[in-house]
Amino acid sequence: MPQRRISSRNLFSNMYSRLPFFPFICLLLSVTASDLSFRKVTKPSTMPTVLHNGHVFVAASDEGPDYFASAIILDVSTGKITYVGDETDATVVEAMAAPGAVLHDIQGRVTGASLQKLNLRTRKNLREIQDAIRVYAAQHPELPRILCQGWFHPSTDGNELASQLDGLDVDGKDRPVYVDADDMHSSWLNTAALDELGVADMADPPGGRIRRGTDGKPSGVMEETAASNIVWPFLESKLTAEEKQQHVQAALDAYVAVGYTGVVDMAMGEEDWAALQKYRQKYGELPIWVAAHWLVFPRTSPEETLQQVDRAIELHTRYNNATSQEFHITGIKIICDGVVDACTAALQQPYSHNNQTVAPMWTPEALAPVLQRADAAGLQIAMHAIGDAAIKLAIDGLEAVGNPSGRHRIEHLETTAPEDVPRLGALGITASVQPVHLDPAGMTAWERLLGKARCGHVFPYAAFAEHGAPLALGSDAPTAPYNPLANLYIATTRRSAMDRNSTVQTTPQYALTLAAAVAAATRGSARSCFAEDRVGQLRVGWEADLVLVDMAWDAEMLLDARVAETWIKGNQIYTAA
Repeated sequence: MPQRRISSRNLFSNMYSRLPFFPFICLLLSVTASDLSFRKVTKPSTMPTVLHNGHVFVAASDEGPDYFASAIILDVSTGKITYVGDETDATVVEAMAAPGAVLHDIQGRVTGASLQKLNLRTRKNLREIQDAIRVYAAQHPELPRILCQGWFHPSTDGNELASQLDGLDVDGKDRPVYVDADDMHSSWLNTAALDELGVADMADPPGGRIRRGTDGKPSGVMEETAASNIVWPFLESKLTAEEKQQHVQAALDAYVAVGYTGVVDMAMGEEDWAALQKYRQKYGELPIWVAAHWLVFPRTSPEETLQQVDRAIELHTRYNNATSQEFHITGIKIICDGVVDACTAALQQPYSHNNQTVAPMWTPEALAPVLQRADAAGLQIAMHAIGDAAIKLAIDGLEAVGNPSGRHRIEHLETTAPEDVPRLGALGITASVQPVHLDPAGMTAWERLLGKARCGHVFPYAAFAEHGAPLALGSDAPTAPYNPLANLYIATTRRSAMDRNSTVQTTPQYALTLAAAVAAATRGSARSCFAEDRVGQLRVGWEADLVLVDMAWDAEMLLDARVAETWIKGNQIYTAA
């Protein structure tokens, strides 16, 4: 029997990520498609594989504690785990004594596009942004447009203008420039981009805003659905079918390289669905499984809005967790508000710096029929809510639906009012949270925008858990870096992964233990999409999806840890160089 000594490595089961498959949105990524391949794979041995002499993290059932084992056996023929326990057990000793060899096979869209966009995440002010774009434009004269990502709102302090992105091109060119905010809720365009979009005569879409100057002309920034429903579809239309497939492949490669074995997609739409289906038709299946939420926007009429829900129901009828575990529609996604840094998060009290209040994108009257129709059809409801007013809207809406067994969920929950914290557990609402957003280095404007008092109870993860809310921990790509180990570090230390020298903490009273954070990222995420009966735990009979991590079991050491291998259904599909 093939056996494998894993030394001091730790094994985590089924790391998950909220990763929307937008073919035109990008992430900061250092892995290229050529580094990995899912198709150039030697046919694996059908003999079981033993991994031992390490720490096997076992996220146990809700009735039992988390613990460590020292050995695990993977059956490649079934893709299942056949043993988890002590390597001195007679069964394991006998298995390891059998003939075999160490298995050394090196196997191995949104995300792929990151390789084609300029990352501005580290640029601290307007001049640095302009200089970076100027250099990038000179280096890429062949590009029809200059596409950027990672613009951090505090770096420009809300004073962005199209003219600031004009004149950065070379050789007399005036190419369109598109800059996505790091939170992906706004796009900043130069004059050429505004002109080619033809936004001057457009009305603000429901749930969005085209920023305008005192003369009534677009000034350069497209907020919320003005970005997602105008800018992004336009750029999508400029991609070839081949480019879309390249983006799919690069995204999948990137996910397994950091230890994800499944994806909960929170922004599925027609173009993304078609691209992924084409990939499946070509290669047979996806290398990791995808549970997708169909994105539903407020439209000009209730009928148009509900048509989106009906489309999700149609797809769910054919592609669901019972008929297509590897790739299915699990629910719908509602965006209730924006983000704090752009001052588009919906708050119950005004922003501290300008005394302005922002309302949620949906009214309760518009939201109710959407939630009722989705729930009645067996769809899971996921709701983006960051500001406390949006969070209250989401909780009230799900309370009216009245179906705790639906495992409906609220994403982010960044500024939850204290009185609403216990309501999640009482109503069976999953708290789906992304620790990367509480990195202190990314919150430099929050005290000015919200005031010290409100900042004192943001991101209350431990309080959610204490009051019985199911916790699911993930990333928020492409709005933020998606390395799960850095995510775990922030969740447990409440310190910065971007600035390792900083000792600043974000509401440390709400920190999770390392075991609780890993369990929320594995078992909790699997449970959140009804997959806990097959993945999310290293358990006999469960799918052999796991990641080997070189690390010490210490939250303080997580930033030095690295993913060494990713295994899916008993096959090693990624190994670090």
